[in-house]
Amino acid sequence: MKSPKIIEELKPFFEPNAVAIIGATDKKGKVGNVIFENFKKNKEQGVFKGNIYPVNPKLDEIEGYKVYKSVKDLPEDTDLAVISIPAPFVPQTMKEIAEKGIKSVIIITGGFGELGEEGKKMEEEILQIARENGIRVIGPNCVGVYVPDTGVDTVFLPEQKMDRPKNGSIAFVSQSGAFAAAMLDWAALAGIGIGKMVSYGNKLDVDDADLMDYFIHDESIKVVTFYIEGVKEGRKFIEAAKRITKVKPVIALKSGRTEYGAKAASSHTGSLAGADTIYDAVFKQTGILRAEDFEHMFDVAKAFAKCKLPNGDRIGIITDGGGAGVMASDAVAKFGLKMAELSEETIKYLKEHFPPHAVAGNPTDVVGDTDAQRYKYAIEAFVNDPNVDAIVIIVLFQVPLLNEEKIIEILADYAKKSEKPIVAVAMGGKKTEYYAKILEDKGVPVYPTPERGVRAIAGLVQYAKYLEKLNEE
Repeated sequence: MKSPKIIEELKPFFEPNAVAIIGATDKKGKVGNVIFENFKKNKEQGVFKGNIYPVNPKLDEIEGYKVYKSVKDLPEDTDLAVISIPAPFVPQTMKEIAEKGIKSVIIITGGFGELGEEGKKMEEEILQIARENGIRVIGPNCVGVYVPDTGVDTVFLPEQKMDRPKNGSIAFVSQSGAFAAAMLDWAALAGIGIGKMVSYGNKLDVDDADLMDYFIHDESIKVVTFYIEGVKEGRKFIEAAKRITKVKPVIALKSGRTEYGAKAASSHTGSLAGADTIYDAVFKQTGILRAEDFEHMFDVAKAFAKCKLPNGDRIGIITDGGGAGVMASDAVAKFGLKMAELSEETIKYLKEHFPPHAVAGNPTDVVGDTDAQRYKYAIEAFVNDPNVDAIVIIVLFQVPLLNEEKIIEILADYAKKSEKPIVAVAMGGKKTEYYAKILEDKGVPVYPTPERGVRAIAGLVQYAKYLEKLNEE
C-alpha cells in the first residue's frame, strides 16, 4: 500500500539515504564540524547506514571524507541537506538545492524572522523556493533532528558536553533548540528513551500539525510530546491534533502563559503566543494533555510508553511506608482521581496472608518488616480486584528484609501480565536510584515521589476518558 504523502515527504528527515552537510568544517567545536562528527561517528558504529557528503568550497577533505565544493556537485542519492552557514547565504543555497532536486532541508542557522523584518524577508524567499519545488524545511533557528535508531543527529552540541538518550517510544518535538538539547541531556540521565526528537525553531515550513500527521503512522512512537511557544496556523493544528489523539496520546508543554512569557516567546522564535485560555480550550477540545512543566510532561509520557490504559479512575495504593501511602492518597484527591473501595474478597485474602500488624485496606501497608512475598500477595489481590483500575506501588528499598531483586522481579512480572496500569514509586538516594533504573529497564515506570507517580496515572486516566467520550459520540 502506498504511504501517505506526509510519510513520503518527512521520511528523509529521519531515514535519509544520504545527507549533505552544508557548512561542514574541520574546525573543532564549530557547528558544521559537530554535525559532521555526529554522522561520522554513527556511520562508523554502523548505526547511520546512509552516505555522508560534507560541503565546503574551501576544503578538499575532512577526516578521509571527500568535501564537495558546492551543492551542484553532490551525488544524486542526496535526499537530506543540513545547512549551517550564515543566514545571508541560505536563500542562494536553497536555490541550488532546488536545482539539485533535494527535497528535505534542515536549516540550523539562526538570524531570520526572530531578528526582525530583514530576516523575515529571507524566510519568505526561502519558503517560496521550497513551495515552488516541493521541498520540506525544518527550521531555521533550530537544532534539527535526533533519531537514535537511524543515527540521524544534527544536534550541534558535542557529546563531550551533552549526552544522547537511548532509543525509546517517545517522540519529543520542541520549538526551542536549547530546550530540546537540555531535555535530551536530561532524558539520557533519567534513562528515558526518545525515539525521535525534532527541533523546528521558527517552523518556517514543517510544523506541529505536519509532525502529528507523520507520527500517526509511525509505529515506533507510542506517545508524542511537544514544547510549544506559539501556533501559527490554528485550524491546521486543531485538525491534526484531533486526528492523532484518536490513535495515540499527545502531551503539550505550552510556555508564554503570562504577558512576560508571551513577549519573550515573540523575540525568541517570532511566535504569536496568543491568549493562554485559548490554548487551554484547544487542548481540551482536541484531547491534548497539557503539562505544567517538563517533569510533568515526561512523567506522563513515560507512563504512556510503558503502561496500558486504565478502565476507570479508581486507584489502589500499596506501600511499605505509611507516610508515603498518605502522600499518595492526598495526590489521588488532588488530581481528581478516586481511592478504590477494595472488594470484600480482597480484604479477606490480604488478612489471611498478612501478619496482624500489616494493614489490609487502601492504601494497603505491608509495613517496614515486609519481604517480597508480602508485596506479591498485595499485588495479586489488587490485580484481581474489579474495583481497582490502576495501581501505585510504593517500594522503600531501604527496609531490611526486602530482597531487592525479588521485588523487582515480582513488579516487572505483574506490570507485564496485568491488564491494569502499574506504576512504582521509589523514594531515596543512590541505592534507590540504582534499583529504580533496573526496574525501569524491565518496563515499569518509576517515580521519585508519590505525587509524581499518581500524577502520571492521572494522565492515563484523562486520555482514557477522552477516548471513551469519542467512542460514545
